[in-house]
Amino acid sequence: MIEHDFIPERYSVLIDEGKTTWRSPSNIALVKYWGKKENQIPANPSISFTLDACATTTSVSFKKRDHFDEGFSFELFFEGKEKEDFKPKINTFFKRVEKYVPFIKEFHFTIETSNSFPHSSGIASSASGMSALALCLMDIEKKLRPETTQDFFNKKASFLARLGSGSACRSIEGDLVQWGNHKETDGSSDLYGIKYPYQVHEVFKNYHDTILLVDKGQKQVSSTVGHDLMHNHPFAENRFAQAHENLTKLKSVFKAGNLYEFIKIVESEALTLHAMMMMSDPYFLLMKPNTLEIINKIWAFREASGSNVCFTLDAGANVHVLYPEKEKTEVYQFIKDELVVYCENGQYLCDRIGYGANKL
Repeated sequence: MIEHDFIPERYSVLIDEGKTTWRSPSNIALVKYWGKKENQIPANPSISFTLDACATTTSVSFKKRDHFDEGFSFELFFEGKEKEDFKPKINTFFKRVEKYVPFIKEFHFTIETSNSFPHSSGIASSASGMSALALCLMDIEKKLRPETTQDFFNKKASFLARLGSGSACRSIEGDLVQWGNHKETDGSSDLYGIKYPYQVHEVFKNYHDTILLVDKGQKQVSSTVGHDLMHNHPFAENRFAQAHENLTKLKSVFKAGNLYEFIKIVESEALTLHAMMMMSDPYFLLMKPNTLEIINKIWAFREASGSNVCFTLDAGANVHVLYPEKEKTEVYQFIKDELVVYCENGQYLCDRIGYGANKL
């Protein structure tokens, strides 16, 4: 599909008011997206596990405006309290998507949103938050255009979510979602995420992700600034090529259930993301001493026990500990015994692979 396909020609039904609620999960990238072009187009393809417990629930009540001007009309409540500081991001999002959902100028919206994980816990909520809002908008469009198919609904929801936050386009479905054009993946697109279309071994179907909250403070550098630092980065082109190669390698890894190669790719991707930030201009060191302590503990435990536990990182200090279902008892005990001590206030979140967003 192309961008023009998401611009509606007409709506077949008229509505005056209503309400819709969606719960959408976060996701954790295995092959990282880092660097973007105009209009939230990724510089390289990525693939992620959709999570389950870490999610945002968003309700949108809408009512026809008596009159409307050039601006958008909405109120925003986060966990029951009005949040003026969130409104500029929503306003920017509405500007980006107006062409594709032109009805947004016709309604006043009351947006109520909450996270299943603590605010300022160090877990990025943009993926779950923007995907939940995009799904609410698509649900309204489906009321205006009931003939919308489920496939189109999912693609356009992902497309809209991407315009709010790039990684949000990977949160619509599950359990593995790929985003970004990759010549060896049928149906892949820079415009939206797709369910991974190839065979995946059973071992990857019930993966766990325990998120160790090393640093719950505000990120040292925003994702937007971080992505922009890839422009003119001396190693950018090699990094983009590496992402393509790793996606190609994962095809056989997923099919065979090759945990050894999976670990090599996932941990290398995490460290490469941080290496790119260390070598940018200006440069940033996003890991904390406790991040490195955890990584070394994981490596030592894996060597000693033969476990298939591994780690990945987002653009911050927190560590995602990944492990298969069959190892959950031993690995969870290891986490409690040896890793939780490195978490801020001993805090961590237990999650696992999920299967996408749900209408409530």
